[in-house]
Amino acid sequence: MPGSTADRAFNADRLRDLGRHVLELEAASVRALATRVDEAFVTACHHMLECRGRIVVLGMGKSGHIAGKIAATLASTGSPAFFVHPGEASHGDLGMITAVDVVLALSNSGETGEIITILPLIKRLAVPLISLTGNPDSTLARAASVNIDVSVAQEACPLNLAPTSSTTAALAMGDALAVALLEARGFTAEDFARSHPGGRLGRRLLLLIDDLMHTGDDLPQVPPGAPVRDALLEMSRTGLGMTTVLDDSRLVGIFTDGDLRRSLDHGIDVHTTRVEQVMTRGGRTIRQGALAAEALQMMEEHKINAVVVLDGTGRVAGALNMHDLLRAGVV
Repeated sequence: MPGSTADRAFNADRLRDLGRHVLELEAASVRALATRVDEAFVTACHHMLECRGRIVVLGMGKSGHIAGKIAATLASTGSPAFFVHPGEASHGDLGMITAVDVVLALSNSGETGEIITILPLIKRLAVPLISLTGNPDSTLARAASVNIDVSVAQEACPLNLAPTSSTTAALAMGDALAVALLEARGFTAEDFARSHPGGRLGRRLLLLIDDLMHTGDDLPQVPPGAPVRDALLEMSRTGLGMTTVLDDSRLVGIFTDGDLRRSLDHGIDVHTTRVEQVMTRGGRTIRQGALAAEALQMMEEHKINAVVVLDGTGRVAGALNMHDLLRAGVV
């Protein structure tokens, strides 16, 4: 049965205190790692930088989940890597490790049976073995080419049993390795996007305005001497909220929804007023081949909804608006 309101209030306070205590303990465990980014860390980085194959990451149980995440982070930041389950390695998956690879093994105790079982086979391959352990005197740490100490003062679990602080520390050290390698390789945001082409970042960093812009018949355009009425019809036809004003493919100006509102406030006659009299001269332009993200930045900076795209000769090649960027997932 639910307790009284007072009981629930007490429980809520207690739960908040427990949650904060866990975060404080785990934060302290991660802070303690900073002093252990030493020569062993540097040696481990060198092994991985010199790897001609893949970084094979091993771990059992909770450490296995952390190992999988570390492998994924390495792979997405320029260091080809994959996870191998140590238990499956004893039943055929050890063939996934080759003589040009590097092995990164995680075990808090350093005595995980499934990893210890395959140590002789890893040693026979003569590949560098990097270990992340909480016990530098353990079997795994002593067998490794280099061991990084990821021990913690205590687990966040009140029983000091469930892997909590220890897995957080191992994960943080894995991130430290991955980011150090990323910097050492000169890995760029564009490189990251290439390994994440389906994500939003990939679209922002790889998509060109050429892939989105309206061209040919879809490009709204009128000559300078056209009446405002024709400009309105062209804007309605293409739905871009603007039209270019062109003189022999050269941009003279643009006529936008904002220009229309200002013109109507001045009481113009849309049938007799020429568009060149009320257009915005020049307008914001961007060069063909630019990233869609650059067009977005320009629109946000100048608080506009559309830009005109020019080719290498300065002629109009197309146009795009904020809706095009939204549909493409750039925004």
